[in-house]
Amino acid sequence: MSSATTSTPVTTPPAPASHPYVPSHPPLTPAEPGTPKTVTLHSHRVAPLRLHVLVVGCGLGGLSAAFTLAKAGHRVTLLESASKLGEVGAGIQVTPNLSKQLRRWGLGDVLAKISVEPEAIVFRRYSDGNKVGYTSWRRMESDYGSPYYHIHRADLHHLLYDLVADTHDVTLRLGATVKDVYPGEKNGVLGEGQEGRGRPFVTLASGEVVEADLVIAADGVKSMIREDPDLRSLVETPEMTAWMAPGRHMMAYCIRAKQQYNIVLLHPDDGSVESWTAEGSSDKMKAEFSDFEPRVQKLLAMVPSTLKWKLMDREPLDTWVHPAGRIVLLGDSCHPMLPYRAQGAAMAVEDAVVLGSLLSRLEHPSQLKPMLQAYQDLRLPRTAATQLSSRLNQKIFHLPDGPEQEARDASMRAAMLDPDHTYEGNQNQWADQKKNMEQFGYDADAAAEDWWREIGEQQIGPLARQEENMRIISRL
Repeated sequence: MSSATTSTPVTTPPAPASHPYVPSHPPLTPAEPGTPKTVTLHSHRVAPLRLHVLVVGCGLGGLSAAFTLAKAGHRVTLLESASKLGEVGAGIQVTPNLSKQLRRWGLGDVLAKISVEPEAIVFRRYSDGNKVGYTSWRRMESDYGSPYYHIHRADLHHLLYDLVADTHDVTLRLGATVKDVYPGEKNGVLGEGQEGRGRPFVTLASGEVVEADLVIAADGVKSMIREDPDLRSLVETPEMTAWMAPGRHMMAYCIRAKQQYNIVLLHPDDGSVESWTAEGSSDKMKAEFSDFEPRVQKLLAMVPSTLKWKLMDREPLDTWVHPAGRIVLLGDSCHPMLPYRAQGAAMAVEDAVVLGSLLSRLEHPSQLKPMLQAYQDLRLPRTAATQLSSRLNQKIFHLPDGPEQEARDASMRAAMLDPDHTYEGNQNQWADQKKNMEQFGYDADAAAEDWWREIGEQQIGPLARQEENMRIISRL
């Protein structure tokens, strides 16, 4: 088990201007100018059969699910255990497969304004800082259809919250801790106005029972720099830098329009708790990374405080859908993954995109369970492969000094020779163009639309008509 220590981002004064987007929860400030008030999804398609959907968890995945499902014509209630939404986490990577969805949701302009677009990823040896690997990211948009961004997690959460706040038929309930879930009956009634009669419900800590047609579990698993000539290039050249060491590594990059420098240090777990807000010890952090190169020591000397959290992973689940067909998992609740491929948020948003697209076609209760199964079939193989890719980087980054580490470094150095080579199987997974295309070129919207056109229209579409014909025959 590993844990991560994130330093309070180092601010880089003097700032040329105040940061254009500062979260303040709750209540949230009005949307940043340029954030769309009206967005249409699913080719303007709205489900003929309207559901009441409970989404448990108001994180990135929960907000995305609420947005896509509301745009599909369903009524959504978001249940969040926290009594208020605050600024948690630190930097997060918005890879092209995620940024293309955010752009479609109308967030392209504000995303570019508040993020940093990295030019490359650089791998360095921990002890002396010598460059081991390098991959340019300047062609991300041309190669994969959308940019690669670094952003503060709270800023991304705020953008998604604003989208949901501007969407009809979404209700957010804070301080609503779910203690129990009843999955409903297999043949329970479906659709608004059909209270009781076998529908699923959740019981809150207060004892209140909240009923719905479908329950989605999205609650997770549980400057000084500018003035220092040794550090200036880390900010002025927007690269993501990774220092690799035995059993540990450090990632660092600019966020918030280069006004903050985000530092994430990953090391063996020593009893950390499952929390986004638990404070760590900056003195202990500095001691654990005291063998890193001088520039790292300068950076860590500036850190006034740290946050510390446990990194969680699990084997891919066999199923995400309850047998009754009325509860489904989404995001970290079904595929928590290590952060070493920067895909956790992207996978949760992709889940929401696919689920919303499928349920925008819902016409009859008989179609719900097959649609949920289709969601699982589309998403589980991809998220499982991404989990494995993330685990692979953990091994690659943390090799002990010796022959394996030397072979890794040689492999990464070889990938710096020709940026146009495919480098399939290289130890620098970002140099492997086949993997990049599979990961970053993926389009969740297109995947859902293609599946419906090729399979769903023939297998699920006719169910509504079959049921209607059966009712007509029974009346005759």
